[in-house]
Amino acid sequence: MRGFRPIGRPACAVGWVSIGRDELEAIRLADREGLYQEAAAERMEISRQTFARILTHARTTIAECLIDGKALLVQAGAAVDGPAPPPTCPVHGGARRFGRGCRCCGREPDHRDQAGRQLPGADPDAGE
Repeated sequence: MRGFRPIGRPACAVGWVSIGRDELEAIRLADREGLYQEAAAERMEISRQTFARILTHARTTIAECLIDGKALLVQAGAAVDGPAPPPTCPVHGGARRFGRGCRCCGREPDHRDQAGRQLPGADPDAGE
């Protein structure tokens, strides 16, 4: 893991925040290479709106480090690789979409009702 910390202060004596490799890549493309957001988003193979969100979060995090004297850690791992695999239903194992009901049973995404109570059959240990 790479990181940066304020000069003259031990790493254990400062707070820290972290940014992901995708955020570091967004900073590099927009601020170091001077690309417009649309061109940078194309290079990262994401939408311009997603690029803008990533860039805003990265800049906010870096500003927090500079102003508050915190250490900055760059998380290991690949930058944006492309779309994540679709999530699966924890109960039935079928495909589902974020924010929508399970495709295999039509229940809420986390198998809870509107009041937050666990729905019947939502226990993965039940062997349904």
